[in-house]
Amino acid sequence: MSLVEEIDYGTPRSRSENMVTLTIDGFEVTVPEGTSIMRAAMEVGTKIPKLCATDMLESFGSCRLCLIEIEGRAGTPASCTTPVAPGIKVVTMSDRLQRLRKGVMELYISDHPLDCLTCSANGDCELQDMAGAVGLRDVRFGMDNYSHFDKKSDLYMEKDESNPYFTYEPSKCIVCNRCVRACEEVQGTFALTISGRGFNSRVSPGMQEPFLQSECVSCGACVQACPTATLNEKAVIEIGTPEHSVVTTCAYCGVGCSFKAEMAGSKLVRMVPWKDGKANEGHSCVKGRFAFGYSTHKDRILKPMIRAKITDPWKEVSWEEAINHAASEFKRIQATYGRDSVGGITSSRCTNEETYLVQKLIRAGFGNNNVDTCARVCHSPTGYGLSVTLGTSAGTQDFKSVEQADVIMVIGANPTDGHPVFASRMKHRLRQGAKLIVADPRRIDLVKSPHIAADFHLPLKPGTNVAFINSMAHVIVTEGLIDEKYVRERCEIADFESWARMVADEKYSPENMEQYTGIPAANLRGAARLYATGGNAAIYYGLGVTEHSQGSTMVMGMANLAMATGNIGKEGAGVNPLRGQNNVQGSCDMGSFPHELPGYRHVSDDATREMFESLWGRPLSNEPGLRIPNMLDEAIGGRFKGIYIQGEDIVQSDPDAQHVAGGLSAMECVVVQDLFICETAKYAHVFLPGSSFLEKDGTFTNAERRISRVRKVVTPMAGYADWEVTLMLAKALGYEMNYSHPSEIMDEIARLTPTFTNVSFDLLEKVGSVQWPCNEAAPLGTPMMHVDRFVRGKGKFMLTEYVPTEERTTHKFPLILTTGRILAHYNVGAQTRRTDNVAWHPEDVLEIHPFDAENRGLRDGDLVAIQSRVGEVSLRAKITDRMQPGVVYTTFHHPVTGANVITTDYSDWATNCPEYKVTAVEVRKTNGPSYWQEKFLEEEISLTRILDAAE
Repeated sequence: MSLVEEIDYGTPRSRSENMVTLTIDGFEVTVPEGTSIMRAAMEVGTKIPKLCATDMLESFGSCRLCLIEIEGRAGTPASCTTPVAPGIKVVTMSDRLQRLRKGVMELYISDHPLDCLTCSANGDCELQDMAGAVGLRDVRFGMDNYSHFDKKSDLYMEKDESNPYFTYEPSKCIVCNRCVRACEEVQGTFALTISGRGFNSRVSPGMQEPFLQSECVSCGACVQACPTATLNEKAVIEIGTPEHSVVTTCAYCGVGCSFKAEMAGSKLVRMVPWKDGKANEGHSCVKGRFAFGYSTHKDRILKPMIRAKITDPWKEVSWEEAINHAASEFKRIQATYGRDSVGGITSSRCTNEETYLVQKLIRAGFGNNNVDTCARVCHSPTGYGLSVTLGTSAGTQDFKSVEQADVIMVIGANPTDGHPVFASRMKHRLRQGAKLIVADPRRIDLVKSPHIAADFHLPLKPGTNVAFINSMAHVIVTEGLIDEKYVRERCEIADFESWARMVADEKYSPENMEQYTGIPAANLRGAARLYATGGNAAIYYGLGVTEHSQGSTMVMGMANLAMATGNIGKEGAGVNPLRGQNNVQGSCDMGSFPHELPGYRHVSDDATREMFESLWGRPLSNEPGLRIPNMLDEAIGGRFKGIYIQGEDIVQSDPDAQHVAGGLSAMECVVVQDLFICETAKYAHVFLPGSSFLEKDGTFTNAERRISRVRKVVTPMAGYADWEVTLMLAKALGYEMNYSHPSEIMDEIARLTPTFTNVSFDLLEKVGSVQWPCNEAAPLGTPMMHVDRFVRGKGKFMLTEYVPTEERTTHKFPLILTTGRILAHYNVGAQTRRTDNVAWHPEDVLEIHPFDAENRGLRDGDLVAIQSRVGEVSLRAKITDRMQPGVVYTTFHHPVTGANVITTDYSDWATNCPEYKVTAVEVRKTNGPSYWQEKFLEEEISLTRILDAAE
């Protein structure tokens, strides 16, 4: 094995369709118009020396190392900033150029420490490489002492090691500006600058504060861009330069970034974003780039454990004993209580192949359809709403489409925190002039940040999404802004007319709905007009849309709006869900819902079921099974007794945590397969060690329907990958599934699922990734859906009456609590809390508006109790005008927070997706943790003792 090398062409690719032919060093070259001479030379294998240039950034022309000669032109222009021209003759190497380059390099080296043998970048340093490339052997200047830096001065400051993942050593900086430009052009944070002048110039984070305290978001773009050891990963400094790598897919959010996992022997040194990754194109965020340490954390459980009761200590056993014990318990329960008394939950963190196996085990091995997934509590309304309106349960575009958007509407999502790599792409388009509408109760970063500002921020009240979208539609219909030709040709006319009559009613006017939404009517009218008339208009939304009692209605409302304005089926438009977890889309595709087989086909369809029965060799039930809430209710009622949970922590992630705990406590056999003893595992009778994404082969499907390879980087620490554990359990249950590699599982998925017909590991090896549908009609996938016609034929407008949530504020509970995520952490924090990301977010806090804080006598940092109708927890208050009066906000990344202890059991009318975003609460100052939190801390102490004893 060796490092996966990527060619650096020096400057970005030109997108021009016009071609230009020139001659470089006597060879004829044809490239797109606008291509730099540097890139054109690299296209034919001629590498011109460079330091300030890299193809991730626009050309800059500062290092003066890439000089060339052009016949008939005076001087020696920089090849990175000089575009090709028809017929020109370029010389990339001559005595003159060699002399000039050597002189430039000599000046660079004269101010650079010559500690190459002990430098952390030795062998991986572009400055070192370029010195060799230009033939530099002697340096005449300043080598007795540094010419321009006094070691004792502030200008020659010590290393900044405040960031947990990388160091900044200014003595090695050559002021190439690559890190500053990467922060601006790739990330869009503008956290770095060049301070000082002349020889005193150096890179500085913000106002010269340490990196950890600056606006730097630790995406790693600056580290990747740095050609020296000025910015370098601490892991590289500690372990050494990696020597081989494997391309895989990140296991955090739904963007699905591709990375090169770079190794030294069996040790992972760093994750480097892969430029050929079509979802991220060489960019990353702090989680994917640096937060992989959880995979080797001391908390990982590496041996199976069993116990008779959840109050008993764990007993370590062999894999064979654990699997046989779990299987015998499931058999006993079904023999005693009936076939439907057991079920399972698949994981949106596991691969498509692993998820497929779990639902197959439940349907064919258990003999029922009691299977569900975490998508139930996040994006199930997306599947329902988009399916009934457009005909498919997924987003309409690829991420790249945003580059063609003229108007971007972000609803109930916080991309800079939840999907930062996509947010960087979006911000780039906004800096180019696209208009932005943000509908969110909070003033998220997108509302105003460096070089971007929302044209409209619509701070609607939580729970009024449908009132808001109907008001938008009212303006568009009553002001004649409908794309009538599109609607007439592409949609069901009768349904459109019914919808148009409904939203045209005066009750949905912005003026009337303002009493519910809190959005000034004039602002809403302006936003509606902009969306309808501003050009290509794209909607991007998140859990702030779906996690409501009218989540499905809102998804349908957005689809209605997009169809009415002709904004589906073309670049820069569409309705696009930003999926929360890495494989939420895939877990849905694989048939993880109790009423659907893989490919979103209902279990009652005889022809579909017969096809699966023929291949699986077992009769399948035609009755939909139990959803997660139903399983818990049935458990409390004494009718559901056993569950297999792979990679989901439902005690922390699902609503009304006490009800979830009650349901699990009532079961006789809870089998949890995970990396750590999570909150759910505290109620388990069998614990099966899980494997991280670094320890397995398979595929993930991201939010844009992109299927990407997950490749095994290291051997599973517990001995088996998750898919192998499921096979062992199935065999012990008497239903043997014979696969020798996950590629065979994908082959079966392709045989049974029309949208995956052409998908195989071989295809993914050839093309990198594909977006489903990938079949005979689209052998290389489908970046954009519904281009000429909707999947269902004609688009269907759905009636979206606004029905206020049953969760209301009262005198006793006058505030609305809504929840969300933060950049440093992921989901319930099981992974990121076991990394240095805790440096940015060591605890969840409650954001509260100054008005509400003052009324309650609260100060910033006070410990406050948040009480709802179902429970109480304590958090520290953060007073901020990001919030609107009457609304408070927290994250749920730390289990001790217990945010879901106080959320109610209200849910979406169609899918049972919990209403996390609307909980009536009161906030008051307190002196200590809540009862629930004290109980949690006691359990943590007890668990630590048990694990220590087992160890």
